[in-house]
Amino acid sequence: MSEQFDLFADPPPEPEKEEAQVENEGPRVAYFDLETQKGADEVGGWNNSHLMKLAVGVVWDSVDEQYHSYLEKDAAQLVEKLRLADLVVGFNVIGFDYAVLQPYASIDLMEINTFDMLVHVHKKLGFRLGLNHLAQHTLGAEKNADGLISLQWYKEGKMDKIIEYCIQDVKITRDLYLFGEKHQYINYQGKDRAKTIHKLEVDWNTQNLLK
Repeated sequence: MSEQFDLFADPPPEPEKEEAQVENEGPRVAYFDLETQKGADEVGGWNNSHLMKLAVGVVWDSVDEQYHSYLEKDAAQLVEKLRLADLVVGFNVIGFDYAVLQPYASIDLMEINTFDMLVHVHKKLGFRLGLNHLAQHTLGAEKNADGLISLQWYKEGKMDKIIEYCIQDVKITRDLYLFGEKHQYINYQGKDRAKTIHKLEVDWNTQNLLK
């Protein structure tokens, strides 16, 4: 049975040290997700994701072990945060998130060293699976909202709710990646009538993904 993960409870903080802030050694991995202002139906389809506009972007930084949130006015800072990372990890980040963020960037985001778990899974299976599906069957974790609700929150000006939702997505993204890196597999549910749970072998490893 999958281990249950509390979506918002990170491991307890270590005892305070003398330094004001102690950063981890090693590569800086940025786990990244964003939410948009507009949906596909408002911009003429998913092919126009560059028109959806940034609502909120969130990064969990492996060095300071903190979540960093960015509104549209902070988009340039978000781009710089990603640019300075040794590795950016996301789910559909190449096909979607970067397309949304590119209009705010002065660099080609595709030049950033990026690992997209969806791309990896698609190559392995030949079909796409959602982050929620993989997290549910691998981590026992499940999102408590969806992108449509996030769009409604944006229209209502509830930015705190969008940030909280985006943080949850980033946490799931991070935990799924780390699980796969540690155990070399993730779980998914088959389409057969019995809904069999299958193990998908993965070979992602941070050191191997660094340029």
